Amino acid sequence: MTFSQTGYFFLFIPVIAYLLWYILKGNRLKPSMKVSTVKAFGKNVKSYKNYLVHLPFALRIIAFSMIIIMLARPQTNDEWTEHNIEGIDIMLATDVSTSMLAMDLEPNRLEASKAVAKEFIQGRKNDNIGLTIFAGEAFVQCPLTSNHTVLQNMLKAVDCNIAANGLIEDGTAIGTGIAYSVSRLKDSKAKSKVIILLTDGVNNRGDFSPEDAAGIAKDFGVRIYAIGVGTDKKTAPYPTPYGVRMLEVDIDEAKLKSIAETTGGKYFRATDNSSLSEVYSEIDRLERTKLHSSNYQEYKEEYQLFAIIALLALLLELLLRYTILRRIP
Repeated sequence: MTFSQTGYFFLFIPVIAYLLWYILKGNRLKPSMKVSTVKAFGKNVKSYKNYLVHLPFALRIIAFSMIIIMLARPQTNDEWTEHNIEGIDIMLATDVSTSMLAMDLEPNRLEASKAVAKEFIQGRKNDNIGLTIFAGEAFVQCPLTSNHTVLQNMLKAVDCNIAANGLIEDGTAIGTGIAYSVSRLKDSKAKSKVIILLTDGVNNRGDFSPEDAAGIAKDFGVRIYAIGVGTDKKTAPYPTPYGVRMLEVDIDEAKLKSIAETTGGKYFRATDNSSLSEVYSEIDRLERTKLHSSNYQEYKEEYQLFAIIALLALLLELLLRYTILRRIP
């Protein structure tokens, strides 16, 4: 709660002075009468009225205080502010083919990639980030959003089961993954538009070739940073129903480099968890662009409660003063 007219709080000064005057001088103002003897009052019997004698004054102080607060205009607000921030629009295009279960990264390629991507997202608070996943087919898991909590929840839910269970075709459709990501970036007004493409294979599926998809990305001013994830050895351990077997590592590095270079991006090779983190750290140093953010501010007057308290206090004071605590001259 805020107050738009704080100058009225200076009115508490005379209220405090009035309170001190009452404490110091109030007893002298009580009515009195002379009697020849006080024997009749020897027992000093007190009634409940003795305990209520100061209540009207207290109610008056409360009423004055509430009126001052009302004059200060208490308000709550839902506000929009305007400020400039720096950010870029980023689509994460992540391979979820079954080969991403290979365990040359810990615990496997996909989970290691998700963990590093999560840290990357946490460090890009001003960016709009989305997520495309692909195997033999592709779809947008999360459109561009500044709500990174939602994005991270969707990223957490990504696994290879959709390909392993036949929900989408298995394989590696790199061109389709790029094309779906570009479709979310093409209308962006950001100065910098980026796709972070992460894959561990060779394009063997999809309606778009990687070269055509890269050409489309270039036309829309989208840069691609490609990451080939997997050991630099010829094989990698892979879980099967019959135990861990060795899977041949086959990354088309030449094509990934060509895709990145076509769009003005860069190709990286991540052979273990630490090198994957280094790749994302380097991408994190991308050019940033200034974005304008506008927030609207709406105030709501909150005087009603104070007005009710003031009115009740005044009414109760009058009621006591002219009934129970009424004085006879």
